[in-house]
Amino acid sequence: MRTDTARRPPEARRPSRVLLVRRHAAAVRVTHWVNVLCLTVLLMSGLQIFNAHPALYLGSASDFRHPVLAIGAEKAANGQVRGVTRALGWRVDTTGVLGLSRDGAGRPWTYAFPSWATIPSWYSLADGRIWHLSFAWLFVINGLLWLAYSLASRHLWRDLVPARGELGRIGSTFVEHLRLHFPSGDAARSYNVLQKLSYLAVVLIALPLMALTGLAMSPRVDAAFPVLLDVLGGRQTARTIHFITAFALVAFVLVHVAMVVASGAWNNLRSMVTGRYAIKRAGGEDG
Repeated sequence: MRTDTARRPPEARRPSRVLLVRRHAAAVRVTHWVNVLCLTVLLMSGLQIFNAHPALYLGSASDFRHPVLAIGAEKAANGQVRGVTRALGWRVDTTGVLGLSRDGAGRPWTYAFPSWATIPSWYSLADGRIWHLSFAWLFVINGLLWLAYSLASRHLWRDLVPARGELGRIGSTFVEHLRLHFPSGDAARSYNVLQKLSYLAVVLIALPLMALTGLAMSPRVDAAFPVLLDVLGGRQTARTIHFITAFALVAFVLVHVAMVVASGAWNNLRSMVTGRYAIKRAGGEDG
């Protein structure tokens, strides 16, 4: 009796072999990890700064009666203090998370964001600004170095800009990701269309917008380039855009890390540390 193995063609019976391919250049890896450091410090020090005035508005001045978002502690009718978050007319009790939490010593912490989420972990607007501004400049310099490399090496066009034919596969690629089916073999050598579009949105839209809105909140920059605030719709609008973009980046990072883990945490991490990515190919195929 012939088995299924005997009926299969010879190439189907060949054992697969693992091939290490170069996926990330050194410049991409270094700037990636510098960005990880910068964005972590910028987020945590930014939350420290937000705690000094935990409300967002639109326009050029603060409209205390109609904030877009406000987080704080309020005394309830029974005399208890509760953490409350108000956004676009909605009011939510966020005690224990936002508005009222506990610090490292277990004491009540009546600031918008909890102490474990801020740099420094104690309340200090001055220290928060020092951390934020220091890493903001490192972030900008790192971004400019990445852009210069990406243009000079054609990394931007070769690896991140989708080909015309790829755009028609957005829907099917999205469905495959929902099913946790990821490219394998040679298809895993490069980014898929969803990765390309999301990375482009981050590096060409979100990160520059973060930098511009951050600069717009600087009095010195406003004095030198007053048109920047006009374009952004005022200082308070710039601050609100800055905050929303920051949390959009947090959402991107969470999805990004989830996809990294789901598609092979060790392989993906190795590729961003050493540059080498392992793919499986049929035994007789050449690299």
